[in-house]
Amino acid sequence: MTGERMPRPGAPSTPVRVLADEPVDATIVESERVYEGRVWDVRSDTVSYGDGRIVRQYVDHPGAAAVVALDEHDRVLLIQQYRHPIRLRDWEVPAGLLDVDGESPLETARRELAEEADLVAESWEPLVSVFTTPGGNDEVVHLFLARGLSPAGAVHAREEEEADIVLEWVALDDVVDGIFSGRLRNGIMTVGVLAARERLRSAREATGA
Repeated sequence: MTGERMPRPGAPSTPVRVLADEPVDATIVESERVYEGRVWDVRSDTVSYGDGRIVRQYVDHPGAAAVVALDEHDRVLLIQQYRHPIRLRDWEVPAGLLDVDGESPLETARRELAEEADLVAESWEPLVSVFTTPGGNDEVVHLFLARGLSPAGAVHAREEEEADIVLEWVALDDVVDGIFSGRLRNGIMTVGVLAARERLRSAREATGA
C-alpha cells in the first residue's frame, strides 16, 4: 500500500492525461516477406524491444476507406456480399482498399461508393479511423459520413463476390439494434454506424432539435 487515498465508489475520477495511442520507435532488426498474396502480403519481423528481441508475423495491409451513407430519412446504406473466410454473406458499408497510387482515403471512399452502390454524395465528413486487428495486421480503415446522395452518372459492372451484392436502406436505429442483438457483426460497419449515430446525436443537441 502506498498510503494513497482511493476514490470513493461512484466518485468522478480526475483525468490525468488525454489518452492517445503512443508511437514506439522499435528497431526492426530483420524483415522478410514470407508470403506474397494477390491483395496483401505476410511479413515476419524481428524487432528489438525492451531487453530482448521478438519475432512477429503479420499481414502487411494497404489500408482501406469505408462509407456510412445516410439518406434524408437517416437510413443507412448497407450492402450484403459473400465473405469466404467467415462463410457468410454479411452486411457491410461500402468500402475498399487504398490500392491506387496517389489516391487519398477520401478519394477512395468516393470511388467505392460509386463502384459498389452507383451513388455520389454532396457532403463528406471524416468519422473515425480504426486499426482493425492490431495484433495480426497493420490495416487502418478511414470511415467517412456521406450525405446528399444521388445516382452516379454510370452503372458499374461487378464481378466475383460483388456480382450478387444486395443493397438495402435501413433505419439507423434498426442497424444499431441488429448490432447489439448480435445479428450484424461486421466490425467496420459497427464502428461506422455507431460513430454516425453519435455524430447525429451531438448535432441535434447542439441545435436543440
